[in-house]
Amino acid sequence: MTTINIGSRKSKLAMWQTDTIADMLQKNGMNTSISSMETKGDKILDVSIAKIGSKGVFTEELEDQLSNGTTDIAVHSAKDMQSTLPDGFELIAFTDREKSNDVLVSRTRDINLDDNSRPIRIGTSSVRRIALLKHFYPHVETVEMRGNLQTRIKKWMPESVTH
Repeated sequence: MTTINIGSRKSKLAMWQTDTIADMLQKNGMNTSISSMETKGDKILDVSIAKIGSKGVFTEELEDQLSNGTTDIAVHSAKDMQSTLPDGFELIAFTDREKSNDVLVSRTRDINLDDNSRPIRIGTSSVRRIALLKHFYPHVETVEMRGNLQTRIKKWMPESVTH
């Protein structure tokens, strides 16, 4: 039986997504293996995504492996895909969508984004989130904060809280 080699980023979220796809394929009688990698976007964390200078900062390495036959398919969040795929690539499947709510993590319980009487700073590298915050809460200051969820929480939380 042929094994489908799945390409994925190494982040916890990407691996969870990839394991979910592998389980679905295996339940349908297909063998799978997973090739995980770090992408340019995973390695360069001290520069904003826009300044890295590449369209597919999280997908370029996945595309390379698909092109050279190292992997058969790749799993990646649609929200992070470039709007135009390179020639020869196509999106072949989507899983059922889970809740797509954004979450605000704060040190205090009494944060109110509508309150413009005190400064509010929010760390994000998402262009979409920055645009929404500027539109609905123009008094909120956004601060560039790169990295996966675990990395961003470690950057933000005091050392004593993360242990």
